[in-house]
Amino acid sequence: MGQQLHLGAFMRPVGIHTAWWRYPGSYPDANFNLSHMVQFIQKLEQGRFDAFFMADHLGVLNMEMAALRRSATVTSFEPFTLLSALSMVTERIGLVATASTTFDAPFHVARRFASLDHISQGRAGWNIVTTSNPESALNFGADDQMEHDERYRRAREFYDAVTGLWDSFADDAWIRDQESGVFFDPEKMHPLGHEGKYFSVRGPLNIARPVQGWPVIVQAGASEAGRQLAAETAEVIFGAARSLKDGQEFYADIHRRMAAIGRPDDSLKILPAAMVVAGRTHEEAQEKKKRLDRLVHPDSAMPNLSMRLGVDATKFDLDSPLPELPPTNASQSAQASLVKMAREQNLTVRQLAQFVGGYGGLQFIGTSGEIADGMQEWLESKGSDGFNIMFHTVPEGLNDFVDLVVPELTRRGIYREAYEGTTLREHLGLKRPCNQFFK
Repeated sequence: MGQQLHLGAFMRPVGIHTAWWRYPGSYPDANFNLSHMVQFIQKLEQGRFDAFFMADHLGVLNMEMAALRRSATVTSFEPFTLLSALSMVTERIGLVATASTTFDAPFHVARRFASLDHISQGRAGWNIVTTSNPESALNFGADDQMEHDERYRRAREFYDAVTGLWDSFADDAWIRDQESGVFFDPEKMHPLGHEGKYFSVRGPLNIARPVQGWPVIVQAGASEAGRQLAAETAEVIFGAARSLKDGQEFYADIHRRMAAIGRPDDSLKILPAAMVVAGRTHEEAQEKKKRLDRLVHPDSAMPNLSMRLGVDATKFDLDSPLPELPPTNASQSAQASLVKMAREQNLTVRQLAQFVGGYGGLQFIGTSGEIADGMQEWLESKGSDGFNIMFHTVPEGLNDFVDLVVPELTRRGIYREAYEGTTLREHLGLKRPCNQFFK
């Protein structure tokens, strides 16, 4: 068997594009409707996805009210509550939740993920985030945000404490002898005794070792500190490359860092985020994307356009061409590329704002064959090991991908025909970690 593509589904929010919930036929309440979520995850499992991936925000997003009132992110489920419920209506698909190392305690996180891994029979994954939103700090008694690199140093120690807690018991610690009355072997319990700069955690965890040993570790940081943390700890990276060249450079950099500390290449998978719009013809897919972009309101789009251009665009005439722009201290290459696109395609300010205001990351738009071509090129040229898929809307975008694209990927021999294992680690080809305290 050749290289195999790994697919996660980014499902919180259920659509990443600003206007997903306004698209004709969409479920506008999808973020906060359990029956819809059950339908989505069962369709993903039908498509043999590795994992259902839930981001999380510890507060309402920090944006102007004019934009916020148009955002579908304001209400959604707490990840562990939802994923525990979804584990009961699925059998194979992985369940990845975000938990912050800045506004939580290692014991809480270790306990929740160990519980989810047991409830789901080995399908849990922890997406480690350091939480960069200053608005979240205000919900936890902090006046401002912890400094960037400090957050990552704290995260590294947090990881050590959590994984140590998961190893509190040997796998065979549980005797449960009804006749003698002995429930477990005390010699196979390890109080952690962690004393570090940021945390003091006595342990042991009051939960048996997770089914997977450790739930799968996921990380999304792209900064220098984030890349190093990922190279040392992550088993999946939720990447953000926007082009194949960027993806190849990121992939090579992470694997260089892994080699430097002696980690084998196959111990980590890199899955960049990708929004997919599939159609039965190229023209149909392009029209879906244009229809979606037209639903982005200027209140949502203009702040984003101003940021990307490095100038205040809110005073521009929405229905006129982009005017000549003054120099910027922001990214000059970003400004130049947008100006070039606006001139070449004769876009109005409104159209340009809708384009960047919806979703500005990696996108695959076209027929199942065209989308499969792009994904196969990334896989075979070491741009990624697969993708975290984001759908342009639900349920249409999800159904299109599973019904149109998955069969094409399978036909090419780069995607599984059936789940071969039962745990998330098995789906991803990751080894079960040894217990660091009991050999």
